Amino acid sequence: MFDKMNGIGAHEVIIETPDHTASLGTLPPKRIEDVLWTFRDRILDLKKDRRFKYILIFKNHGEAAGASLEHAHSQLIALPMLPIYLAEEIEGAKQYFIYKERCVFCDIIRQEIDASVRVVAENEDFITLAPYAPRFPFETWILPKQHESAFENSSSHMFENLAKALKSLLTKADRVLDNPPYNLVIHTSPVQEPNNDHYHWHIEFMPKLTKTAGFEWGTGFYINPTPPEEAAKFLRDASMEEANVVPAG
Repeated sequence: MFDKMNGIGAHEVIIETPDHTASLGTLPPKRIEDVLWTFRDRILDLKKDRRFKYILIFKNHGEAAGASLEHAHSQLIALPMLPIYLAEEIEGAKQYFIYKERCVFCDIIRQEIDASVRVVAENEDFITLAPYAPRFPFETWILPKQHESAFENSSSHMFENLAKALKSLLTKADRVLDNPPYNLVIHTSPVQEPNNDHYHWHIEFMPKLTKTAGFEWGTGFYINPTPPEEAAKFLRDASMEEANVVPAG
């Protein structure tokens, strides 16, 4: 009944800048865009290996978020299976599509724009919002406004505006939360299913402001003392001036 498999995959570290004192949030939008293009290029290259089922890109910023290196970097891991968390998220999106014949993320975007209370920022291609039931204080998502299932299928214009959206969010978080440690994860479609109607790629930003303890591990429920409406307002109203961080050279 116990089973195991060989560790097949790829693990890469993407150095975001040659400046040791800079962070992703202090880089100018054009340099952030360069990092996003690197993500795309590495995904397209690794997709050629048919053993890989999912390619995960994430960033740990700060020791409390799991970063073991001080220099600004992100990581890519190619896996031979679909992670359980993503499989559940994708299955939920499929069931919603079967019921509604619409993408659940597209519906979220439409409803949040109408309500406006949880919207942090938006530009031509992207919306930044505090999700309705966040697991963590100041958890924030960035989603493309138009349906797109895979990150790597985004256009050059979208990468330009995604870099601006990321710059805005990270700068505001630095301002409001005093340069917090955080995890940033790209959620995208599986390698073998890059184009579909039910799943919508997005970025999840999670500052490490609280501890995950026994109640969360024992139930799968998360205690979040900050309503998303309040978090969105704090971020929305924050100045774009960089605070408590060293600007990139």
